[in-house]
Amino acid sequence: MDTFVDSSWYFFRYCSPDYQDGPFNLDDVARWMPVDQYVGGVEHAILHLLYMRFFTKVLRDMGMVDFDEPMLRLLNQGQVINGGKAMSKSLGNGVDLGRQIDEFGVDAVRLTMIFAGPPEDDIDWADLSPASSLKFLQRAYRLATDVTSGPDADFAAGDTDLRKSTHKAIIEVGQLLDSGRFNVAVARTMELVNATRKAIDGAAGGADPAVREAVMFVAQSLSLVAPYVAEEMWEALGLPPSVANSAWPVGDASLTVDDTATMVVQIQGKIRAKIEVPADVDEEAALALALADDGVQRSLAGREVVKVIARLPKMLSLVPGK
Repeated sequence: MDTFVDSSWYFFRYCSPDYQDGPFNLDDVARWMPVDQYVGGVEHAILHLLYMRFFTKVLRDMGMVDFDEPMLRLLNQGQVINGGKAMSKSLGNGVDLGRQIDEFGVDAVRLTMIFAGPPEDDIDWADLSPASSLKFLQRAYRLATDVTSGPDADFAAGDTDLRKSTHKAIIEVGQLLDSGRFNVAVARTMELVNATRKAIDGAAGGADPAVREAVMFVAQSLSLVAPYVAEEMWEALGLPPSVANSAWPVGDASLTVDDTATMVVQIQGKIRAKIEVPADVDEEAALALALADDGVQRSLAGREVVKVIARLPKMLSLVPGK
């Protein structure tokens, strides 16, 4: 029989691989199924997915399962092409993966593919640079070697700005992973690496507890796409193996709230000023700050403000009298 048919129920068996009294244990399947996320190429949507859905519906009708869809979500990943064309022996445009791994390392190759774009899009290997990925991973690893605080460091006593960057990254990366935007999650990790390097080279230094906190999360985030480098970072931080078994941190939302915001001041629908204001500014204080601005005063030309429309802290619209 076709292999797609043969593999149309294996996931049920996975729930109870040692079960001897039938194809699978109904209680185990009820606990673990249906699958949250199915990932496969476009051909799966018309072959494997079709067959396994059929099998599941038959099992439902037989009373062996209490659901009729085996997978809750489907993601069809894109294809790696080269020079605008699908790789093939006849075209001679294949990429020697072994050679790429020998030159750049498996972590850099994997990171290159994930960072190239959304998982559902095709990516062209000719446009990618594993060398750049390798340089980034080397830069990330150096952060771990520059940390001089101990594993028991009090993060709360660390640099506030870096802690804000770290906790913003923790929250955003978690959300991006949940939504399948893995390339953007990598980008956020890269931003945190840059912020951490700036802190180490600046006033904070490698001894600052916030630096340790940031590097720990960089290692945890990278463990999803560059596990070998992440493990080396984790060990350099003096932490017990393995980073893969570490608990994902919980972002402190209070650290992600901006202290200030840029308030746009409009007069009769036209922007006349952009003013930095406290994030919790009230309407009275916002109006006072706006009226103290030279550009706003020139636009009012002595006219009295008869109406104020506030969308604080982002916008304040003034309507002058005639």
